[in-house]
Amino acid sequence: MTDSGILRLIDGEKHFSFEVLPPLKGNGTDALFRTIEKLQEFGPSYINITTHHSEYVYTELPNGLLERHRVRRRPGTIAIAAAIKQRFGIPVIPHVICSGTTIENIEYELLDLQFLGISNLLLLRGDKAADDKIFTPTPGGHAHTTDLIAQVNRFNEGFFADGTPIKNPGSTFFFGVACYPEKHEEAPNMEQDMAHLKTKQDMGAQYAVTQMFFDNQKYYDFVARARQMGITIPIIPGIKPIAKKTQLTMVPKTFHCDLPDALATEMIKCKDDDQVRQLGIEWTTQQCRDLYAHGVRTIHFYTVSAVDSVREVASRLM
Repeated sequence: MTDSGILRLIDGEKHFSFEVLPPLKGNGTDALFRTIEKLQEFGPSYINITTHHSEYVYTELPNGLLERHRVRRRPGTIAIAAAIKQRFGIPVIPHVICSGTTIENIEYELLDLQFLGISNLLLLRGDKAADDKIFTPTPGGHAHTTDLIAQVNRFNEGFFADGTPIKNPGSTFFFGVACYPEKHEEAPNMEQDMAHLKTKQDMGAQYAVTQMFFDNQKYYDFVARARQMGITIPIIPGIKPIAKKTQLTMVPKTFHCDLPDALATEMIKCKDDDQVRQLGIEWTTQQCRDLYAHGVRTIHFYTVSAVDSVREVASRLM
């Protein structure tokens, strides 16, 4: 999605996009490409590709002690983005994150993306390591999304991170950011959280994609509040169909969003995951129809563990 792709978000037509994960190391691309093949018929505006940098894992030594070292379980975000673009012709937006990487490596990512003609990014801080109480940046890395934005802006201006001029600057990047209708887990309050979003807009973010939510009113209230604060960029709702009974407790804990009581009550009644999956399809379809009825024109789907559900929802909406 280039600048013209940004305009598609507000052109009055209905659009949708979806997010995929790079395959686990050594698994190949077959399953990922099957996911895209299931959804490409609906004409997605773009595909997000998540980034997972190195993380700490523990290996037990023969003496019973644990040794901590870094591994990268899902490499290849940039290569996957290029492969999707070439194979399917669908615009791609890879995630570029602060977590687990350095400023220098981010610079190499930007160069690679520029060489590949991929000009739209989603800039994120990324999750903290599982065993860290607070987010701890990698030595030589960024602590905040705004630091990452500043690096991309500097690159766009024709300078490397160390201030060295880029001899042939090339094309510039466009970028979006994340936002949280129910507040980021680390924000002290909603006011501070939205102030951060306003800062990201002021630094050049052209759109924002929300964390998943299941209660549309929370999205509407969030957008209204954002507009009052002078946040004018498109705020794209992020939606995920419930597909497993374990998500009744896992989703609120992992993604820090509430399940409406009506949805939770029906999930409790379900006898198995097949019934939960059908409930998720029905709930998400109604969510999307309500969003369209309220003037939303682009919806972003999180597909992990829910590809077939997303396909069914899309078929009902398109």
